Amino acid sequence: MIKRSLLLITGLISLLLGIAGVFLPLLPTVPFVLLAAFCFARSSERLHRWLLNHPWFADALANWEQKKAIRKGLKRKAMLLSSLSFMLSIALVPLLWVKILLLVLLLTLLLYLYRLPELEDSP
Repeated sequence: MIKRSLLLITGLISLLLGIAGVFLPLLPTVPFVLLAAFCFARSSERLHRWLLNHPWFADALANWEQKKAIRKGLKRKAMLLSSLSFMLSIALVPLLWVKILLLVLLLTLLLYLYRLPELEDSP
């Protein structure tokens, strides 16, 4: 019971962070939504079904769940928007060590995204 409650709370928080990531440049959306789907699958069948059928997330979640891949266009968009967001942050941050940390995080994220299997975009 406690484990299920913790998974449900973690899923809800992850979903909120994922939705916020749609609007906030440095907050990623996809990892939080994937974590929410994982948590909901183990804690709430109703929320898991809702998330899998949600118009914003259904396609990406289905592709990830079934094929462990994302659409080529989504991958490019994620890489471009992440790069722009990180570069803006690097330009605005005054501390050198934070700039270096952000650059390392950006390169790590881009490498991760680059290595993800991709699906052809549907017409």
